[in-house]
Amino acid sequence: MLINLHTHRQTKEGEKSIRSLYENFGEAAEPGYYSIGVHPCHISKPWLAQFKEIKDHSRLSNVVAIGETGLDKICSTEWPLQQLSFTAHIQWAVFLQKPLIIHCVKAWDEIFAALTKEKVSVPVIFHGYAKNLQLAQQITRQGYYLSFGKALEQERLQQVLNAIPVNQFFLETDDADIEIETVYDYAAAALSIDRISLSLQLQKNAEAVFGPSFIV
Repeated sequence: MLINLHTHRQTKEGEKSIRSLYENFGEAAEPGYYSIGVHPCHISKPWLAQFKEIKDHSRLSNVVAIGETGLDKICSTEWPLQQLSFTAHIQWAVFLQKPLIIHCVKAWDEIFAALTKEKVSVPVIFHGYAKNLQLAQQITRQGYYLSFGKALEQERLQQVLNAIPVNQFFLETDDADIEIETVYDYAAAALSIDRISLSLQLQKNAEAVFGPSFIV
């Protein structure tokens, strides 16, 4: 079983994926696993109406995470609106006791500060990680998780993966033109293990974050 932590595509045979919805939230009523949230670049006005839709649909048992949500300093959404939306997502994830999947662009300090201020008590996963080892270690020291995707094509990211705790990472495809099998192969090579051993480790990680029912 190959776990795809974050994707915007339909689930394929042989993988257990969490499909991220930032619109058309009613699709979460269909079979599969979902995360629900609004990417900072897709926040609409009035945002409270949009967030009410998130709350209405994210109570479903197959919605296993809140997000992606976060902060992005290069998108056009007004910064105060991003902060309001991100805080609301954190609070809702804590209320539901569901993991939080985070998108971050050039706003690491602000995201860390918000998580600390809100006393986040659920697993936090930074998806699409493509930064350096120092930041990765700062994230994992706080007990948070990283998810790697297409960027694992790069040797420097393989080195980052090899240097962090094996119980604090996931793999994903996001919306990239890559298959989850390929991402697994990059990760297995970086860790000098076979794909089966890697798959078993990620199942353990998923059980710790999403509960035993997720990997049944």
